[in-house]
Amino acid sequence: MTESSSRRIEVPILARVEGEGGLEVSIRDDRIAHLALRIFEPPRLFEQFLVGHHYSEIPDLVARICGICPVAYQMSGVSAIERLFAADAATDQNSHQHSQPNTGLAAWVRRMRRLFYCGEWIQSHALHIHLLAAPDFLGFDSAIAMAARHGDELRRGLALQAFGNRIIALLGARSVHPVGARVGGFWRRPALSEIATVKAEAERALPAAEALLRWTAALPLPQQPQHFNCVSLRHPLEYPMMAERIVAESGLDISVDDFEAHFSEHQVPHSTALHGLLEGEPYLVGPLARVNLNQDRLHPHVQALLAELGVEFPSHDMAQSVIARAVEILQAVLEAAEILANVAPQTPAYAELAPRAGIARGASEAPRGLLWHRYDLDADGRIQQARIVPPTSQNQARIEADLAQTLTRIGLNADADRLRQAGEQVIRNYDPCISCATHFLRLTLNR
Repeated sequence: MTESSSRRIEVPILARVEGEGGLEVSIRDDRIAHLALRIFEPPRLFEQFLVGHHYSEIPDLVARICGICPVAYQMSGVSAIERLFAADAATDQNSHQHSQPNTGLAAWVRRMRRLFYCGEWIQSHALHIHLLAAPDFLGFDSAIAMAARHGDELRRGLALQAFGNRIIALLGARSVHPVGARVGGFWRRPALSEIATVKAEAERALPAAEALLRWTAALPLPQQPQHFNCVSLRHPLEYPMMAERIVAESGLDISVDDFEAHFSEHQVPHSTALHGLLEGEPYLVGPLARVNLNQDRLHPHVQALLAELGVEFPSHDMAQSVIARAVEILQAVLEAAEILANVAPQTPAYAELAPRAGIARGASEAPRGLLWHRYDLDADGRIQQARIVPPTSQNQARIEADLAQTLTRIGLNADADRLRQAGEQVIRNYDPCISCATHFLRLTLNR
């Protein structure tokens, strides 16, 4: 005879993940019969809001989609438009930023966009490591509780986050919903005095980023390997931030133009968040996927430190995501310091482009993973249709698969508090970052 019971557990609302959601697990005969990450945030309709607007408005409009990752939305958008308009070498993402001297608009725009992106990775990863991941791995309810014993580490993390924000503001005029980016480049170039100030901060940030990687590598991480298919952008020479090819561990290697032929999104009854699939199967995007697929593109200094620490990639243990984020912080700090050390004046800071009708497709690597944009434009450059596929929706199916494996490994007869805590930690580890993501977790167990 099977007994069934349900219980509802509410976690106090903490600013550790954005959004609201619930987890429902049905257990029969000591097996999970049904698992659903329920998300009921109302749709934001951003894609429809874009329809009718001019392509030139895209950077400012899409930056409002996310307060943590505005640069990613802007760079995916401008990349899509510039690819359609066949912009000159200023937007040739297959050129290596260090393969030619910093001369001309082409090199300047490319390098400044990479610097812009470095700022976003630094600030976003620093927040996640110190406010979300580390408290979970160290057994604290929050970063505030962790501060009593790890105050220096928290201060170091917040200082890195502030440095990332200053890079964003250098090119975007402000760190939240920046307004400096435009199709063809930037609205203005930073003054050399501003660049010098941020350059000095980059030099101070480098030891902190190295210490952070050492610290995360020493965290007491659980060893819970799983099977999943990693997906990310791939650049011929650079560690990918903006690129034109998408690769996967399964062997996929396609142009960003072919995304819709292989990747799909579908609606599930229990959620307003779409679930992304690759050839019908869940997949992983984000820092761990990027490092797994692009470790050979990491800065030599990063590779040397990983070897010294004995940290090996690829890894299929999701707990290693916290180390992958620290790897990318160090990568971004190193690149930012090198770019800031070799910036020449550039006026104007953008190239004018002639619009034409067609389908614009582009992608970049947000802190949380691949971010793909498509815009259908008319001859005047007005948007007729838009589609944006954010990383969190691509990870939704993978999160549910991880939840099922993690809860089963713990033991489905464990008390509800233990299962709820484990479920929250799994979700936080993916760092969901859109309004449909989990903010507090209601767990209903039907046994």
